[in-house]
Amino acid sequence: MHISLTETLEKWVRDKVESGLYSNASEVIREALRERIRAERTEAEDIEALRAQIDVGLQQAERGELLDWTMADIKSRLREERNG
Repeated sequence: MHISLTETLEKWVRDKVESGLYSNASEVIREALRERIRAERTEAEDIEALRAQIDVGLQQAERGELLDWTMADIKSRLREERNG
């Protein structure tokens, strides 16, 4: 397989090899691809979890289990959670 890299990416790969962290460019590319695959899996899992939470919220709404919050209430609650 042959791939083409931009000058910036090629320099980044060369720098990684020269740093001693990797023996050659192929190792750098393989590691980068493995990391991207892990990131995509994590993103898919996050989306699945979010959809599940949305489904719970929709079911609660259908049962009339809604909270009457204003945007100010939501912002205040988020500030409280952030500040501990």
